[in-house]
Amino acid sequence: MLVSAKEMLQKAKAGHYAVGQFNINNLEWTKAILQTAQENNSPVILGVSEGAGKYMCGYKTVVGMVKGMLEEMGITVPVAIHLDHGSYDACLKCVEAGFSSIMYDGSHSPIEENVKNTKELVKICAEKGMSLEAEVGAIGGEEDGVIGAGECADPKECKAIADLGVDMLAAGIGNIHGKYPANWQGLSFETLDAIQQLTGELPLVLHGGTGIPDDMVKKAISLGVAKINVNTECQLSFAEATRKYIEEGKDQQGKGYDPRKLLLPGFEAIKETVKTKMELFGSIGKA
Repeated sequence: MLVSAKEMLQKAKAGHYAVGQFNINNLEWTKAILQTAQENNSPVILGVSEGAGKYMCGYKTVVGMVKGMLEEMGITVPVAIHLDHGSYDACLKCVEAGFSSIMYDGSHSPIEENVKNTKELVKICAEKGMSLEAEVGAIGGEEDGVIGAGECADPKECKAIADLGVDMLAAGIGNIHGKYPANWQGLSFETLDAIQQLTGELPLVLHGGTGIPDDMVKKAISLGVAKINVNTECQLSFAEATRKYIEEGKDQQGKGYDPRKLLLPGFEAIKETVKTKMELFGSIGKA
């Protein structure tokens, strides 16, 4: 069922596990993630970036597809549709389209502007029963063409944003989007600990969940991370399975070119990746 992410993340933080946000790109992606969540009795967050929203013909299309699937597939676990790294305008569009959760990324703006826009969105989300994620300190890596190194957020700025009434906070702790470079320094647990001390019960969010070693992920969860975003890893496993299918010439056997057959190995690979992540995050059986 479609819900805000607030309650599922509060439960996760209290229970010392994390809920995965898996980004969706199309019907196969969405179906694979929902099916895996249902089979493993896990809450789940479907992430939609602005780029993926455009690719899928707009936010209303996404909401229509997800709501239809929840009904037709008989999904009973809690599911949130969440805007990932939204501008202020994109946030308003997703409110209108019927998303159940949004992320306002004001990390590239001066802190005053970030505060002003966050305050507005806190009011709107409260009225609509939606959850709101904010970001402090830009997450590194490539995000829509912008490459950053993985900065660490200022814990005091995190507290200032947390105090505005957001439901979850993404703070840069040396994490990056995409593949991690060989010279990556690892996560800054000192920063995470300092943020956790100041923000108390607020669920924290770890972006760039692909490629962070399992022990670091577990340590981050123990320090208050209750939501972990995974995107690249599903893309890589989907691409690898699809490549194998075509390189083995299966698309040229019988009706192997039928998209339902052609996309099936990739679909199964996403399911496998999502299940592995849910096991690591500890969300299985927690719906």
